[in-house]
Amino acid sequence: MAQRMVKCVKLNKELPGLEEPPWVGELGQRIYDNVSQEAWNQWLNFLRMLINEYRLVPSTKEAQEFIANQMEQFFFGEGSAHPPGYVPIK
Repeated sequence: MAQRMVKCVKLNKELPGLEEPPWVGELGQRIYDNVSQEAWNQWLNFLRMLINEYRLVPSTKEAQEFIANQMEQFFFGEGSAHPPGYVPIK
């Protein structure tokens, strides 16, 4: 089966898309329709940092709302900001 291609909103080029919506609801569908696998992988790395820096418990409603908001910003907004005081590991 041919790989599904999308015009990626994050990387601004035609790239292989995701196999299924990665999140529930309208946001998940927008990501499925507009985000490449490559950009999704970048998000997963960013998400890992957010979970560690903010000490999120992803199973909680509060963390899921925070993650959804950050995901929206990462792909469709101004871009998600690093936590205050965040220093990347060199």
